[in-house]
Amino acid sequence: MTQPRVAELIELLKLDRLEDNLFRGQSRDIGTRYVFGGQVLGQALSAAQQTVDPARPAHSLHAYFLRAGDVEAPIVYHVDRARDGHSFSVRRVEAIQHGQPILNCAVSFQAVEDGFEHQTSMPEVPKPDDLEPAKSLPQAELAKLPPKLQRWLSTDGPFEYRFVWPRDELHPAKRPPYQHIWFRLAQKIDATPAQHRALLAYASDYHLIGTALLPHGVSYLTPNLQMASLDHALWFHRPFRVDDWLLYACESPTAQGARGLVRGQMFDLSGKLVASTAQEGLLRLRNTG
Repeated sequence: MTQPRVAELIELLKLDRLEDNLFRGQSRDIGTRYVFGGQVLGQALSAAQQTVDPARPAHSLHAYFLRAGDVEAPIVYHVDRARDGHSFSVRRVEAIQHGQPILNCAVSFQAVEDGFEHQTSMPEVPKPDDLEPAKSLPQAELAKLPPKLQRWLSTDGPFEYRFVWPRDELHPAKRPPYQHIWFRLAQKIDATPAQHRALLAYASDYHLIGTALLPHGVSYLTPNLQMASLDHALWFHRPFRVDDWLLYACESPTAQGARGLVRGQMFDLSGKLVASTAQEGLLRLRNTG
């Protein structure tokens, strides 16, 4: 039997087809102030994939977040079939809510073919079974947070995590700008490769931009911190399953001008590099004095 949170996420990424190139997705309130960016990424990719031959899997996605999404309203996705060539197809997707675009993205697809092969090595880190599950905040500390944030932090999500270097988000210490996190869907699923790609797009927005905060001793729970994703890039390299453990190796090479850049690599248990990410985000600590 599928766990409720996993079933809910899979349903969230399916979308209703309104016309050949027009889709509608529901929004899920996970306790964040606005629609979670990963939801819009996953739904946009799902919409694009439904307009391309499954024999051409997606290999890259490049997106810009334009406006914050309303968790109380559905999102309409318009797909522009920009190109269908001999080997590649390109789709442009616009996510629309309340008559305004909230995300623009381009997705490229390629017919499967052989070619040169090499990859960087996976970092040497403990395996997920050798690490403790992520711990919830103590109830006394949880009660001090805003109700919406309490709901997010106290609810079991569709993914489980193992942090190589766990961090106290309430009392964050300064540390180097990189982190390694094992994650997987909380239950095995019967899904197509396209569904696994949409699920990975959803998960790729978790923990990524927060890596840029690590050297500064602040976290997403720090009062007066404004943090938002500005853009997101995702490349799919090799086959994978999101219900198997994947290592998310994130590093932030720079932060400046109220923006931080983060790059990520995802490896499976055998050490294969299956996907890469990059994201720039807004990081602004408001002065209330």
